[in-house]
Amino acid sequence: MSRIGNRELQIPNGVNVSLNDNVITVKGPKGELSLNVSNLIDIQISDTSIKTNMKEQSDRANVMQGTTNSLIKNMLVGVSEGFSKSLEAVGVGYRFNVQGNKIVINAGYSHSVEIIVPEGIKAELVSNTEITLSGIDKQKVSEFAANVRKVRKPEPYKGKGIRYKDEYVRRKEGKKAA
Repeated sequence: MSRIGNRELQIPNGVNVSLNDNVITVKGPKGELSLNVSNLIDIQISDTSIKTNMKEQSDRANVMQGTTNSLIKNMLVGVSEGFSKSLEAVGVGYRFNVQGNKIVINAGYSHSVEIIVPEGIKAELVSNTEITLSGIDKQKVSEFAANVRKVRKPEPYKGKGIRYKDEYVRRKEGKKAA
């Protein structure tokens, strides 16, 4: 039995939720998100809460109940508060630069790397070594942050690279002198 699937989600103030033909739509002050819901899941919407139930008892329905509940929760948080990921560049000469809808990254290569910011995500430069990516869709923000980090992953010997703001990089000891 899914514990996450059984939790009751509270609808924040200023957020409207509607269900039409297995498509749940959440509208809030930051925007609108929609999700196609599996046929195995029944969604009950009241004035202040949302509940997900299984239509039939099966392993697949149990999995989908928890997944659907988590996705709806992320939609509710996204349209009311939004999501953000902070990245930092550690290393001599490593830096970010935002030019319109592009992020230009200098990360120790002989050339700078340009990444186009997808629609629905806002890139904000905190300093030349820190950047904050924000948006209403948790999956899009997290995936784009992972793609930016992938330009130069942090290495364990000197700790250089692009990392999440709260990420801990486990350091290794280098070669020992003979």
